[in-house]
Amino acid sequence: MFPSARGTMLSDMSLVVLMRRMNLEYVPHGLRSTFRDWVAECTNYPREVAEHALAHRLADPVEAAYHRSDVLEKRRSMMQTWAKFLAAPVAPAKVVPLAKRA
Repeated sequence: MFPSARGTMLSDMSLVVLMRRMNLEYVPHGLRSTFRDWVAECTNYPREVAEHALAHRLADPVEAAYHRSDVLEKRRSMMQTWAKFLAAPVAPAKVVPLAKRA
């Protein structure tokens, strides 16, 4: 998704450095976590497809031995749905500050 200038996989630290330079309070892991929660709560995509998109390995070695597909077309569809979700306008909301604890 984020290729490096050399055409290889982008280092995880590259995104951390970029986000720090942009003075963002967030971390790349938060982006991955948000994606994973969105798949689980807002879609019907199978868990395995989301895990493949996050480049997670199957924990069960027996299951991993039999699951050889990269489910590329399902991942492509899921990522297109994710892109539409991210691009959709968000309705303004009223933010209510919570009282600080004493």
